[in-house]
Amino acid sequence: MSKVKYYYDSETLSYRRIEPKKGKKAINISLFFVAAFLFGGICLLILLNTSLVSTPKELSQARELKNYEFQFELLNKKMAQVEEVLENIEDRDNNIYRVYFEANPIPKEQRTAGFGGVNRYKHLEGFNQSDLIIGATQKLEKLQKRLVIQSKSLDEITDLAKAKEELLAAIPAIQPISNENLTRMASGYGWRSDPFTKVRKMHKGMDFTAPRGTPVYATGNGVVVRADNNSSGYGEHIRIDHGFGYLSLYGHLSKYNVRKGQKVKRGDLIGFVGSTGRSQAPHCHYEVWKDGERIDPINFYYGSLSADEYEALLHAASQENQSLD
Repeated sequence: MSKVKYYYDSETLSYRRIEPKKGKKAINISLFFVAAFLFGGICLLILLNTSLVSTPKELSQARELKNYEFQFELLNKKMAQVEEVLENIEDRDNNIYRVYFEANPIPKEQRTAGFGGVNRYKHLEGFNQSDLIIGATQKLEKLQKRLVIQSKSLDEITDLAKAKEELLAAIPAIQPISNENLTRMASGYGWRSDPFTKVRKMHKGMDFTAPRGTPVYATGNGVVVRADNNSSGYGEHIRIDHGFGYLSLYGHLSKYNVRKGQKVKRGDLIGFVGSTGRSQAPHCHYEVWKDGERIDPINFYYGSLSADEYEALLHAASQENQSLD
């Protein structure tokens, strides 16, 4: 029931009822419906386009998305830096380490090859930032593969370095007796006069004169394979297998300080100078074998001589004189 309104009439000094004007009621009803329509339209627009008005939760999620985008950008920059460092390591690996150890370089195509086959990133599709996520994932997986290849390469280089270290320790690289003044080298490798027949004969070793009982040393790491007098001409002698195709022989000894099968290192005392076998005077006949062939031992004295000393010894060894065996 609508309220009845009154007004005060000063002439009659009484309250009179206000009669509503004709059509006013219809106007009020129309205004009500118009307001209701406008309000409903505004609500519908808000529902259809939530970007106009966001809830606190939606605002928080939007901030998180922006932060994730920023973090992905930082990740891409960091991966670019890692890739630059890795390229430098790969370059040194191919052009320094692998060259030094005589290993074939790893082709760039093998290091940077992608992943073929089915779509590995299908599960990352359909998101607002799918391109960004897939791109970062691809870079990361390629970096991981390159790191695995580089790690395996460094493992190979480590093995080669160990083998190189073993080789350098095994090669006969010093003189078999102490020869500080370079006066004990009596006869070198090459054609020499035989002390018994006086005929020119190929002398396939070096003779070091020394008093009987002078220590004889192993010239490289290895294993004693012979310590006997069962080889014609050498008398009491020792043979050391150094591996890598190298063998050294020490002849005309007076006695041994090692036995067959014993491991020795460069500089170990293995025996003593004598004059056993086909020998004219006390000395150590020294030979170096490579792959079954006797070679000139003077090429291996880098471990105990300076450049000047080596030059002097090389000159003395080249003299065609008489050997002692």
